[in-house]
Amino acid sequence: MIVFTSSATNSLRLCVRRSTAVGQLSTRLYVTKPAWAASKTASAPAQKQKESNEFATTSAKELHPLPSSVKDAGKPSSSSDSERYDELGNSVSPADISSRPSGPGPSGPVTDAERAAPRYTQPSSNGNGSNGDVSEKSNSSFDWATSFNGMSTIPFPEKVAQVLEEPVNEDDIEIKPDGLLYLPEIKYRRILNRAFGPGGWGLAPRSETNVSDKVVSREWALICLGRFVSTARGEQEYFDPSGVATATEAAKSNALMRCCKDLGIAHELWSPRFIRSFKEKKCVEVFVENVSTHKKRKLWRRKDGAPFEYPWKESK
Repeated sequence: MIVFTSSATNSLRLCVRRSTAVGQLSTRLYVTKPAWAASKTASAPAQKQKESNEFATTSAKELHPLPSSVKDAGKPSSSSDSERYDELGNSVSPADISSRPSGPGPSGPVTDAERAAPRYTQPSSNGNGSNGDVSEKSNSSFDWATSFNGMSTIPFPEKVAQVLEEPVNEDDIEIKPDGLLYLPEIKYRRILNRAFGPGGWGLAPRSETNVSDKVVSREWALICLGRFVSTARGEQEYFDPSGVATATEAAKSNALMRCCKDLGIAHELWSPRFIRSFKEKKCVEVFVENVSTHKKRKLWRRKDGAPFEYPWKESK
């Protein structure tokens, strides 16, 4: 049996208290954070925000604003939003258009006729039955100086063929003094107008004008409804340099007459039997005398035509 005195009891109590205090202090050191560490951790975001505010005076959104189409990409679409986009999905908002970088300019002019003037490239009726049967493409798409586009691809409509191949009116036929039958060039133009309509045909030059000492010539192509039909060289004599312009126009009419042969217009004029029959019925060969030189010769004219004029005088 151990008996503690009062002094020993007091010493023992003091030791227990010290050991307890030391244990509590060590527990606080290893379990809980010190007050200065907690305050430093709590103020870290504020300190970082303070440091960032000292250097970043303008945000990225202010430097590079996003288009409204990008901002609203995640929002549900509505009827009003759908009106801000075209059929390709591009925004038509003025704010979006102004923020887009300007693209490069066009590489060249638009030459496709169907895009430049679609209403003029659609087949249309011109009163001759060619509605939808012949494709009408703008002549600007081809270089008619070298192109043969549309040649023998499809026949012309029946009504057009009837106008082109109808028998020639004998009252329209003329005869030259040397006996050559011909149809005035205006008659060819009227037949083409009735067949294709005014503006449905044209002559395209295929070469430069060739002017020699006495003859002017040039090659022309006949284009009908945007299709190549025929080409021929027209020629005309001239006797004075001042008459070159008139001879050039006459050469064009001569080329038109030759091109119309391929369409069958006035085909009788190249038939020997028709020529002999027409001369016998409608023409007469008469003796004439030149009043200046007193030379005589035979010349042809129509029976219903007027007698020859100066310098010729018909002999009786």
